[in-house]
Amino acid sequence: MTTPTDLMIVATDVRSARPVEPGDLSLALAGAEVIDLLGAEALTLRGDHIVPGLQPAMGDDLLDEAASSLVRQEPYESVEDWLWRRGRGLSRAYLAALEREGDITWQRRRWNPLRTTRTARADSPARRHAADRWASGEPVLAALAAAVGIVDQPTEEFPDAVNDAVVTVLAAVNDAVMELEAVRQRRAIEDAAFDNIWRGE
Repeated sequence: MTTPTDLMIVATDVRSARPVEPGDLSLALAGAEVIDLLGAEALTLRGDHIVPGLQPAMGDDLLDEAASSLVRQEPYESVEDWLWRRGRGLSRAYLAALEREGDITWQRRRWNPLRTTRTARADSPARRHAADRWASGEPVLAALAAAVGIVDQPTEEFPDAVNDAVVTVLAAVNDAVMELEAVRQRRAIEDAAFDNIWRGE
């Protein structure tokens, strides 16, 4: 069980006040990968730059893929650059992995058998693990969930158990999500202005 998988399950299971944007989730998943790779000593941080370390087998295809795609030449890659590069389409990759493992299944609607809706399998060990971690209020998972809007941003400081490197990653995720939201808002304003021109307003 990994932090990105737990976050993906929480994103599909927990009812949030607003829909979770796939782009935001992809950035947070990329950050979750860095956190797990830190824990496995597959990388360290030098300031805000990712320094590759050992290459242990992570026991997870997507984490192994993440570890193998680390930039291994100096000056290495910043956490921010990693989030944007690795995060591209990452939520789709994790969703597909959950579907392959049977943790997320598709269920036909009775009133319209041609349409389907996604549902999480109740007896999935991965889902139980994610639910237990979520219920415990584990701070890293909670912070990542808050970054994408699943829950309100925590106001308490991280406990001592969350080290400086993890805090650096979480801060980078928050900054990237805010930057992406600013881009969306700017595009919405530009699109509205373009529509007004066509309508002659």
